[in-house]
Amino acid sequence: MAKKVKKTICPAGAPEWMVTYSDMVTLLLTFFAALFNVSDVDEVQLQQMISSLNNIGMGASEGGATLSSGRNVDLGNTIMALPSMERGRSMSTAKKKATSLFSPEVKSNKVRVSTDERGLVISLASDAFFGPASAAVNIEETRDILLRLGGLLASDEVAGRRFRIEGHTDSAPVDPEGPWESNWELSAARSVNVLHYLADIGVDEKRFQVSGFADTVPISSNDTNEGRAYNRRVDIVILDEGHL
Repeated sequence: MAKKVKKTICPAGAPEWMVTYSDMVTLLLTFFAALFNVSDVDEVQLQQMISSLNNIGMGASEGGATLSSGRNVDLGNTIMALPSMERGRSMSTAKKKATSLFSPEVKSNKVRVSTDERGLVISLASDAFFGPASAAVNIEETRDILLRLGGLLASDEVAGRRFRIEGHTDSAPVDPEGPWESNWELSAARSVNVLHYLADIGVDEKRFQVSGFADTVPISSNDTNEGRAYNRRVDIVILDEGHL
């Protein structure tokens, strides 16, 4: 009589230790994400890392989009050595510097630092820099901010770049009895006066362009007081190459 062999039945699903392991990995990921400070990221290096991760498993082992050095690195022929990459790194450094320089004003909404297709944009809240319906810069209240701005524009991080000062208003019409025919004149005058002050403290005025946009480029709704306050601004734009 043949002896019956007892079959071992494995339980369905993943083993119990996998649950604990997955929890541990998730907690570690959360921990390192909490430590991650996006203001310290080098945007050029970040894009290179993303490109490298996208090519995992595609057979790329050196050079190309990976983070390892290619064969021509000894000759200095790396993508990071290209002039455009160097300028990209300098703009990234300039943004970090601006964010640090104006940290107190960013928190109080007097200054905003951002980037868009034009380049690096430093927005000055008009209500902090000008009186109502006035183009005269409130020097007593804003001298320190403008001095720091002038230092940034004269720094090595933005050497060789050009700047544009753009004045903006809300949609409220000007006082017919006031000094301005329309918001066009008011926005342009505010831009020119900011330029005069920056030139007076040593920034080369030949690197500037000046424009006034009135209420044609809002960044918020003009239906609320808060939105109109955001729209009343002077943007100092450190121009990218495509907008020189």
